[in-house]
Formats: sequence, C-alpha cells, structure tokens
Amino acid sequence: MTAQKLPPIVRVTWVDAEEVGDVGWNCLKVQNRRAKTPCPSIVSVGHVLYRGDKHISLVSTIGPGISGTVEKIPFQFIISIEELTPNAKV
Repeated sequence: MTAQKLPPIVRVTWVDAEEVGDVGWNCLKVQNRRAKTPCPSIVSVGHVLYRGDKHISLVSTIGPGISGTVEKIPFQFIISIEELTPNAKV
C-alpha cells in the first residue's frame, strides 16, 4: 500500500434509538416496563469521511480507493466525539 493521508480517527459515544418487543402481540405490562429503560449507549470508532451540520459519517476500514460500509450518526444522538490520532501516513 502506498502512503496516503488518512482521514482522522475518532471515537463517538452516542445514544441509540431502540425498538423492543417480539413479532406479533406483546404483553402490555412487560412493554410498559421496557419503555422506561434507558436507550443503549453506543461507542463507534472510525475514520471521519464526512462531518456536516446534521450528522457525522465514519468508516472503520479504509484502503487505496476502497472502504468498508459508512456509519452515519445524527448529531442529536451524539454525547461526545474524541479524536484518537492525528492524520498519519501509512
């Protein structure tokens, strides 16, 4: 792999939306209990491909002209963003 300037790597801590329950009918008493539990806190790490007004986009794997899938996280869900490394040549 030839040296290339990579996008910065960040750790994003965010709260995920969640849907709970089984397919079909669910017990309302159980659903009321589930409704009160907090949404899960998630940590994503990746290269920043895009940072706009409404969301940040990360890829975990990047190569010469290729990448893995893009993870888009809305800013309304984000608790914190921490840059892990400066831009580096590999």
